[in-house]
Amino acid sequence: MCCGKHRQLARNSTNRLQAVRPLPTPAAPSSTVFQYRGHSKMVVIGPVSGRAYQFGGPGARVEVDPRDRASLGCIPSLRWTS
Repeated sequence: MCCGKHRQLARNSTNRLQAVRPLPTPAAPSSTVFQYRGHSKMVVIGPVSGRAYQFGGPGARVEVDPRDRASLGCIPSLRWTS
């Protein structure tokens, strides 16, 4: 083999390595906080995480799993604060 073929072989193997490199995934929000605007205590079960979120009374703030944010956002007495 002449050195031109070695260069072509090296170039091809480099391209193959770059083609199989995984794409970066976007980071999920690290924290999501909801504030309770009801009149008594309330417990909500996150449908995705399965976690129980306990709101102790009016104005209570609870950090929730970001995967549960959309579902908890549909509850009228909860407000997403961050």
